[in-house]
Amino acid sequence: MFWTIGEITVHRIDEIEFPAATGPWLLPGATAEVVAREAWLRPDFADRGAIRLHSHSFAFEKDGTKILVDTGIGNGKTRANPAWHDLDTGYLTALAAAGFAPEEVDLVLLTHLHADHVGWNTREQDGEWVPTFASARHVTARAEREFWAGYDMDGPRRQMFEDSVLPVERAGLLDLVDIPADGVEIVSGVRLLPTPGHTPGHVSIELSSAGETALITGDAVHHPVQFAHPEIGASVDIDPAESDKTRRRLLAELADSGTLVLGTHFTPPTGGRLIRHGSGYRLAERP
Repeated sequence: MFWTIGEITVHRIDEIEFPAATGPWLLPGATAEVVAREAWLRPDFADRGAIRLHSHSFAFEKDGTKILVDTGIGNGKTRANPAWHDLDTGYLTALAAAGFAPEEVDLVLLTHLHADHVGWNTREQDGEWVPTFASARHVTARAEREFWAGYDMDGPRRQMFEDSVLPVERAGLLDLVDIPADGVEIVSGVRLLPTPGHTPGHVSIELSSAGETALITGDAVHHPVQFAHPEIGASVDIDPAESDKTRRRLLAELADSGTLVLGTHFTPPTGGRLIRHGSGYRLAERP
């Protein structure tokens, strides 16, 4: 699946759909009763009262620079979550088929440093975890890396850093960027916007071309049910109050703006316009 934003073509690079049990764990406020009341979520984003969630990356080219946004869970990783443990997917094949072979990727933008967003940073080679995108600059917010550097991580999170973050850092491929309130342009028309709360240095990615705009949410929004109910937060938000504030601000800015919203965990069709709907918002097809 792909979308066009002016002269930019954005490809969705699929990894896996999460099991049904993920929804109640991740978004406990998205109860079956709440979801069932939002008929527009069915059949794409919910199966009756159960929400659906997906793992994928976005890839696009801008001014000759091949860019990847987030890198999913990865293959062969030891993970506490059974649905993420020791995967064997065709992610790299799908990436190459879209025109982004690993050696051709120039820039990897990481919305934040969680296991399901950094996994393909590395792949196993001769028993070692080595950078998958060995020619690419990997960019994340300085506040994000500094937070985790000072955080008392549990064993599974330390494992994730050891196999998916530190090898890139040790190779000199991780660039930390200060993100001002109005964001920072990384490549012409590609901007990192601060959307903290889920993690302290979380960013969303804004794309602009020929008068059109798109926003890749990262985990500022996990599922479209949060458009209708912005008060629903994620169980893994580091700062729930900040996450709620960010989400409400972001949705108010996006509503009726014509911006294409691309959700990092939204099942197909994955993107659309945000429009006002009752006391909240909903996702509608892009005209």
